[in-house]
Amino acid sequence: MQVAQAYYPALVLNADFRPLSYFPLSLWSWQEAIRNVFIGRVRVVSQYDTVVHSPSCEMRLPSVLVLKEYAKPPPGVAFTRFNLFLRDMFSCQYCGIQLPAHDLTFDHVRPRCRGGRTHWENIVTACRPCNAQKGQLSIAEAQMELMTRPYQPSAYELREHGRFFPPNHLHESWRDFLYWDSELDEF
Repeated sequence: MQVAQAYYPALVLNADFRPLSYFPLSLWSWQEAIRNVFIGRVRVVSQYDTVVHSPSCEMRLPSVLVLKEYAKPPPGVAFTRFNLFLRDMFSCQYCGIQLPAHDLTFDHVRPRCRGGRTHWENIVTACRPCNAQKGQLSIAEAQMELMTRPYQPSAYELREHGRFFPPNHLHESWRDFLYWDSELDEF
């Protein structure tokens, strides 16, 4: 099949019509989308106007797909820098400022030099100035306060937090599925 080198991602929904993930948004390339349509793993819900051709068939590119079988989300979440930032909503837990991931650091609430361990209950997101101010001091010694105590989030919570950070590109056909449980405006 031939198609211009354009970007035609397909939004992938679970069998319950919710995205597999919000952040990052569950997207497949047009090639992966077509492959999964042909093997019967997904149903096409919406399509682009762009058509691809092979010697024996013609097909509009899918823009929204739904899995035929429900994919159960993993029970726990990995302890990663990204998931930590997502738990803390990309905000410094000392001053509350929200920043892009590349401007954030993480801080050990109980410093490692004082026996603090690297795990969910001892790590928070911090901006560089707050992290430098706290340094190897305790929160009390640094005369700082936490906005939220660190904790291990659930996979559900991280998915919900991800909804607050929409990607740069949202195709029109995706909008109904990304915010389907939002309250409707009355008019």
